[in-house]
Amino acid sequence: MKFEEQGPIDDSSNDVVLEQEIAQDAEGEETKPMLDYDNIKSSKDIDVPPLLIDQVIGHEESIETIKKAAKQRRNVLLIGDPGVGKSMLAKGMAQILPHESLQDVLIYPNVEDNNHPLIRTVPAGEGKKIVKATKGSARGHEERKTLITTLAIGGILVIGFFYGRILESIIAAALILLISIQIKPKNNTMSPKLLVNNEENRFAPFMDATGAHAGALLGDVRHDPYQSGGLGTPAHERVEAGMIHKANRGVLYIDEIGTMSMKTQQELLSAMQEKQYAITGQSENSSGAMVRSQAVPCDFVLVASGNIQVLEGMHIAMRSRIRGYGYEVFMKDYMDDTTENREKLVQFVAQEVKNDGRIPHFAPDALDEIIMEAKRRSGKQNALTLRLRDLGGLVRSAGDVAIEKGEDLVKSEHVLEAKRFARTLEQQMADRSIIQRKEYSMVNPEGGRVGLVNGLAVIGDRSGIVSPIAAEAAPSQSKNGGQIIATGKLGEIASESVQNVSALIKKYTNKNLADYDIHVQFIQTYDGVEGDSASVSIATAVISAVEEIPIDQTVALTGSLNVRGDVMPIGGATAKIEAAAESGMKKVLIPKSNLKDVMIEKKYEDMIEIIPTETLSDVLENILISGSKKDQLIEKMKSIGSKVVEKVPQSTINNPTTN
Repeated sequence: MKFEEQGPIDDSSNDVVLEQEIAQDAEGEETKPMLDYDNIKSSKDIDVPPLLIDQVIGHEESIETIKKAAKQRRNVLLIGDPGVGKSMLAKGMAQILPHESLQDVLIYPNVEDNNHPLIRTVPAGEGKKIVKATKGSARGHEERKTLITTLAIGGILVIGFFYGRILESIIAAALILLISIQIKPKNNTMSPKLLVNNEENRFAPFMDATGAHAGALLGDVRHDPYQSGGLGTPAHERVEAGMIHKANRGVLYIDEIGTMSMKTQQELLSAMQEKQYAITGQSENSSGAMVRSQAVPCDFVLVASGNIQVLEGMHIAMRSRIRGYGYEVFMKDYMDDTTENREKLVQFVAQEVKNDGRIPHFAPDALDEIIMEAKRRSGKQNALTLRLRDLGGLVRSAGDVAIEKGEDLVKSEHVLEAKRFARTLEQQMADRSIIQRKEYSMVNPEGGRVGLVNGLAVIGDRSGIVSPIAAEAAPSQSKNGGQIIATGKLGEIASESVQNVSALIKKYTNKNLADYDIHVQFIQTYDGVEGDSASVSIATAVISAVEEIPIDQTVALTGSLNVRGDVMPIGGATAKIEAAAESGMKKVLIPKSNLKDVMIEKKYEDMIEIIPTETLSDVLENILISGSKKDQLIEKMKSIGSKVVEKVPQSTINNPTTN
């Protein structure tokens, strides 16, 4: 099947679609224009916004919500896939929070109760001055004490030497020295400790508490092994502020908040409600558990994030508070492929180069290649991926290649080379699996075999693999009739798809399935199978086994089937097609509705023919080897599919209640 390039970004584009889909352009649909690089020699000429919130691309709705939340100091819950910009939005929010005077927090000893230190807040920058002044005064007292001790010891030694009592004088001097060490100046023990220092903060503080344990998040009191004899450390000196206190009047960011223990979430909720939280020892076995400070201010804005599964581990009261006093935001993983958004991707490349600081800027042809890769990774036509962390990895890898070759600019060939060697673990696993299966003839794209079909699967996000599926029909040994038995560590959805296939087999075959036990095996699926994208492959293998019609082994296929025999769209179409081509397949069958999602690389265009299918009969017509049995089966399926359903009278449609 022929291909031609889509709405050009440049002549070397890897983005391809089927010719029959591009024919729409001739009917009036305009292709997207190229980016204007007339005034741009490289990404160095692109201005990078100073504020982080303006560096987030593709999330305009989320940005508007964040700006509203920042203005009113609301909490926010960000839900989305990894790498779409959740933490960057949180950091950007800290920069645009309304300006409030920040505070330093000091902790003082409590003369009446040593285990209940006192808290004092002062304007930012003043805390350090107070501590310095207090310690300066204490240092003067310490110097005077040292001088007096030295004179006393010296005097005793001189007198002892003069009167011939050297041993007694040495013992006396040692006692005086020991007493001097144990007696701590009152000024020193009364000196405050600076818990929170905001002297150098230009913006509202931003604290990333992702993965922090309870002590680091809520504050803690260090254990004191010397608790008596004047050798112990004062309680206030052992108190450590938590991230909630350091984020006072700023932003506290917690990624994957659902992984935090329920007890910690409850304590965090208390801090959010009261806007202050006392610090105590987090370990019951520590002497710090006896210490509890006065309440320390912690008026922060919480920005929590995670994927959709994180909601299961989230405390119900925590989410209720965020929803009641803030916003919940679901972030996109792709944006429309428009000229404006392509320009934003170019800005993203410039940002990555600037932030990395070790790679050269990108030439226009390299920028085009990055845009094309963003299209491919979106998995949809007319879309660009927003999983920019992964795309940033490609940017840095391409920069490393350019440096290795001694180039001043990154070019398109550097990006292509980076794509080859900077492959994900799943892609490397898929490559090795293809080699091994070829070596041991587990995938043999030659001839025809009954009951064996070359299905297609996806590992990770964008790595395809050929997954053979075998079926065998044997006489049933059960009095209750036949059954379908599937093996290969099938997940819940995959198991249900196997059961749905049985309805189609009963409909289209001449066999009485009650007389058969049908066994379906997903070959060497050690990591399990999930999803229903193999249902068309299962149906093909079973029908082949029941009707004893061989399957063309040069054809691979993918697609989901509903119980009426319609082929439904699936994910990862591009990766699956490329895997089929790598495995030596000549043809691949995919759902027709997935045609617009196909963006295979140029090198695969002449290696494989892509055939769209709409129904199970389309699939069988293109994959079963010709013969009388096939002709009879296809004819029967088409006759069943062409039956006209009796129309409902128009009067019933107009008034279904009275008719």
